[in-house]
Amino acid sequence: MLIAQLTDLHIKAGGKTAYAGKVDTFAKLERAVAHLNGMRPQPDVVLITGDIGDFGLEAEYRQARLALDGLQMPFYLVPGNHDERGELRKAFPDHDYLFRHNSHLSYTIDDFPVRLVGLDTSVPGKPYGLIEAERREWLDAALREKPQQRSLLFMHHPPVAVGLNHMDVQRLNGAGELARVLNQHRQVELILCGHLHRPVEFIWCGRPVYVGSAHNHAVTLDLNPKAPPSFTLEAAMIRLLYLHPQSGIIVSHQSHVDACDGPHPFFDQHGRLID
Repeated sequence: MLIAQLTDLHIKAGGKTAYAGKVDTFAKLERAVAHLNGMRPQPDVVLITGDIGDFGLEAEYRQARLALDGLQMPFYLVPGNHDERGELRKAFPDHDYLFRHNSHLSYTIDDFPVRLVGLDTSVPGKPYGLIEAERREWLDAALREKPQQRSLLFMHHPPVAVGLNHMDVQRLNGAGELARVLNQHRQVELILCGHLHRPVEFIWCGRPVYVGSAHNHAVTLDLNPKAPPSFTLEAAMIRLLYLHPQSGIIVSHQSHVDACDGPHPFFDQHGRLID
């Protein structure tokens, strides 16, 4: 099984560019979709971990669909802090998993060797995330349904501070509530997040947490607590999670979207190392 992550698309209505024309988020999404379709083997599924639109407008989601509907594999969405649940549902009426609950867009997908658990951490009108009693109870009940099924939890907001101060203040509130649930359900093997626009990895609750890099623009890597918010244009990458067919271990890789020089052989036609 091969899982790809797209995150923090920030699509604008009509494909408008962002940040005074410096970031063409729609064109970069189109390139990311083409990259995923061209992979061999192709991913089995794409998980989109929030901020599909930039202002939560239905027109933004319709624009995003112009690219996302070109994916040659199924994709699943969870909202981020830039998204609006009602408008997201309007634009994706055929994604019935978005309609399982009135107050949040959380769900489970049981069609793959690894169970996919999408958790809506968004708070309407706020940049930070939240796990409160309702979503904690939903997650606990969902995990109790299949306690023996190895599972992956994906959501928008990371649960801990990572040293990027202006993003850390927008992290998940109620992470302790989430931890209490996960400590009772060991079948959740890893957590996939977005929000930070950077590839970040850490261990939390005894599990790896992988934060996906955005394929459009990156939050500047500046660990000075007084650093101003800023972005950089870095090489576009997509996180892949590969369920190894022999070991059964889930391995994380990063795939460069834009063309790189290569591949070049290590050995010549006689099997000798090329010097």
